[in-house]
Amino acid sequence: MRILFTKTVLFLLFLSLFSCENKKPKPVAKPTYKAGVILSFDDAYVDEWSEADQALRKYSWKATFNVCRIDSIGAPEIKTLLEMQKYGHEIAGHGYHHYNAVKFTKQFGIKEYMKQEIDPMIISMKKKGFNVTSFAYPYGERSDSLDQALSPLFKIIRGRAFGGEIPEKQDSYFNNSKIVFAFDIDNSHIHFSIPYVLELLDYAKKNNKILLLCGHKPVKEITENYQVKIETLEFICKYMKLNDLKFYKLSDLDNLVPLQL
Repeated sequence: MRILFTKTVLFLLFLSLFSCENKKPKPVAKPTYKAGVILSFDDAYVDEWSEADQALRKYSWKATFNVCRIDSIGAPEIKTLLEMQKYGHEIAGHGYHHYNAVKFTKQFGIKEYMKQEIDPMIISMKKKGFNVTSFAYPYGERSDSLDQALSPLFKIIRGRAFGGEIPEKQDSYFNNSKIVFAFDIDNSHIHFSIPYVLELLDYAKKNNKILLLCGHKPVKEITENYQVKIETLEFICKYMKLNDLKFYKLSDLDNLVPLQL
């Protein structure tokens, strides 16, 4: 009886070991999207955006322009934005008054923020021909409660990645979420440099990532803060073309966010 029991135990152990050896680990699902970059610009520098657009169209670039104070923009600039939208760029939201969302809501609450900053922006931009589906926080400042309030209105919500961490710890890559963060390439940004941007681009290419970058006013020569040199933008576009990276817009990410079951 004892011999039979021992044989049975050994047989079960053999089956267990055999089944463990033949259980292959499940393959990790690879991203279905191509490595690329999102170039986005904030505020209302329409003339400068248009100038950069003309300089960079030879790269077949696409960008997202996050507009604030829409009712303060003149008719010629609105026409320019509509033409840029027709070409394939995205015109997105950046607030009606450009309030700092975190500071405003601490003083007046989220409901008042929506009433003063978000609702009139959506209404006015729609009247002017812009169906806004993406939003970039002014100054990049956000909170979980603000994200929650804005989520039903926008498909993609963009903050800013303020640090200069090594690429693998940098937040400025698409993270399979509708809340995303962009690294600031304005010349006045403390962590900006061409070598660092090159590191971020290389990491995106090698790891099949989408890198998010943001700036404000494209210029030929830097004269003040919140400016990005067109030369810097051209460097990025050249790198993308040479390395077969894709130009994305913020709204493109909506199709890449996994469905929440």
